[in-house]
Amino acid sequence: MTDYANDPAVSNLRDYLQIRSVHPDINYDECITYLRRQAADLGLPAQVYEVKPKKPVLVMTWEGLEPSLPSILLNSHMDVVPVFEKSWTYPPFEARIVDGVIYARGVQDMKTTGIQYIETVRRLKEKGIRLKRTVHLSFVPDEEVGGHNGMSEFVRSDHYKQMNVGFALDEGLASPDDNFVVYNAERSIWHVTVTCPGKSGHGSLLLPDNCGEKIRYIIDKFMDYRRESKAKLDSDPGLTIGDVTSVNLTMLHGGIQNNVIPEKLTASFDLRLALSVNFEEFENMIKQWCAEAGDSVTYEFEQKDHYVAPTSVDDTNPYWIAFKAAIEKLSVPLKVRTFPGGTDSRFIRLQGVSALGFFPYRRTVPGLHEHNESLRVSEFINGIAVYEDIIPALANA
Repeated sequence: MTDYANDPAVSNLRDYLQIRSVHPDINYDECITYLRRQAADLGLPAQVYEVKPKKPVLVMTWEGLEPSLPSILLNSHMDVVPVFEKSWTYPPFEARIVDGVIYARGVQDMKTTGIQYIETVRRLKEKGIRLKRTVHLSFVPDEEVGGHNGMSEFVRSDHYKQMNVGFALDEGLASPDDNFVVYNAERSIWHVTVTCPGKSGHGSLLLPDNCGEKIRYIIDKFMDYRRESKAKLDSDPGLTIGDVTSVNLTMLHGGIQNNVIPEKLTASFDLRLALSVNFEEFENMIKQWCAEAGDSVTYEFEQKDHYVAPTSVDDTNPYWIAFKAAIEKLSVPLKVRTFPGGTDSRFIRLQGVSALGFFPYRRTVPGLHEHNESLRVSEFINGIAVYEDIIPALANA
């Protein structure tokens, strides 16, 4: 078994993973201090922007030989999701290495990627390599709660516009087999709550205008659509979850006492709309369901993402050509997929900039947000070598 104790890249990763930048109520100061130190070690300038108070975005910049060209953005987020510590075998913020595997919250999602970017730049600079395009390393907040106080705001700022970003790399998913997987698109997130009002009264009566009947109708309609999506996915081996619209009932609210018919019940749904969906038609369908359910049934959105066009993966996109060529050089098969969840890439694509989601981890089961989130240390180190091919290819495109 390889001894990683004295590997400086591994030490840097463990230091970053040990910072408890965990929701809720994150203070990003420790992350920023750590990343400023990393930038200083690389000899790179680092700027911190707060488009939203207490939501810092740190950007390290490695200026290219032709800085007027559109730049390359290497994006990662600093925040991680909450943990249920009693369900972990090892403490989630210790970053313990056991039998060549590092266990820590954020080791897949996605602090490791940020450190791989840093270590890749370190290796390239140590070899005396200069790149044609400027490369920016961005470390953003609040991706795990939707990015609305992080990348969503940052891409609309003058700070971002001055970076002249032409292409971005962001997070992907580990691949459980021998392939690499790259994501050129993602589904749009809709979080919708349906409110079903009705006549309140004694629980022993069969009153008209019943909110329970209304909410049963609504739940049935959404769950029927869910069943159709699942059948479509199960019937076609060529499809992945990113190719269909997912529907999940996530919250139910209402009632005050068991023998009192409530005056309203609500149901909330997490919807991820496939690229093939007509958004106007889909919302009209929800509107129709509400009308059919009964009087005064309404819906509202907590989140309603716009349609975001996928990044082109053909010969019209020079960045795709460069990325694909770098992977082909490694003789690793490459699959193109639609990302099943939401990432900061959607905000970048909305600005008309090409973006790809990618993790250089193979033979690794995706473990984002799970108990005992882990990654083989060898995959972390091998991934740096992968980026040593990809980043120069993109920056010299």
